[in-house]
Amino acid sequence: MDDKTVLGRISELVDEEHTLRRQLSEGAISTDEEHTRLKDLEESLDQCWDLLRRRRAARSSGHDPDAEQARSVDEVENYIN
Repeated sequence: MDDKTVLGRISELVDEEHTLRRQLSEGAISTDEEHTRLKDLEESLDQCWDLLRRRRAARSSGHDPDAEQARSVDEVENYIN
């Protein structure tokens, strides 16, 4: 997945987040539905941002950014500095 594709996916996820918030405000979905889906969206966004940062770091250090792959949700969400 190249940077453009990752950025496109991030944009899609953000658009979906806005749609969920609108649907909640319109009463089209419940708070529980929104929270469940938002959790999934946030995890996917974290994965995408992590991949994009690692691709950029690889590129700036002279490595192949295409060698970077998305990490699992568990790895991204439970990463400790």
